[in-house]
Amino acid sequence: MSLLKILRAVNYPRMPWKNGGGSTEEITRDGSGGAALDGFGWRLSIADIAESGGFSRFAGYQRIITVLQGDGMVLRVDGRDSRALQPFDAFAFEGDSEVCCELLGGAIRDFNLIYSPQRFRARLQWFDGILPVNLFSSADTVLVFSACDDLQVRVSGHGAESLAIYDSLQLGTEGKLHKVNLAGRCCVIELQAV
Repeated sequence: MSLLKILRAVNYPRMPWKNGGGSTEEITRDGSGGAALDGFGWRLSIADIAESGGFSRFAGYQRIITVLQGDGMVLRVDGRDSRALQPFDAFAFEGDSEVCCELLGGAIRDFNLIYSPQRFRARLQWFDGILPVNLFSSADTVLVFSACDDLQVRVSGHGAESLAIYDSLQLGTEGKLHKVNLAGRCCVIELQAV
């Protein structure tokens, strides 16, 4: 039987940024590295950015960031500006890059996947929720992040689950193929050990 956990946003622990410039709500991470701010294989989190400024470095990691709320931002990565990042527009960059953000309006909230490409392969997809989606995965870990008030999730072999905004579902597949049915705006992340 696969392991399925529901992670409620009200229970996410708040952690300081590695550079001390703010804080992050940690959704979940793999079991390695303990509670340290590095050493993990992958980590999923939400950050609140109140003003333009620098990002923490995570040498040896890949990062994928998505604006959830607010007017968006432009990232300057190693001296080059990204496109204007609007809500639900994912952007990937190297964790050891020098990165700072320029907010396009007021404060924003963003969603972050940080992972070690030497230890994991990752696939991140956003679904707009206009139509229900069926997907199949046998990745070691499948994460579903709700970006709507009522995401309906059904995983083969398990009952239906309802996720509120920013709640998550974490599925350990044990290498078996699972069907995941989704109804609502969400992000699906598949992580496979290398």
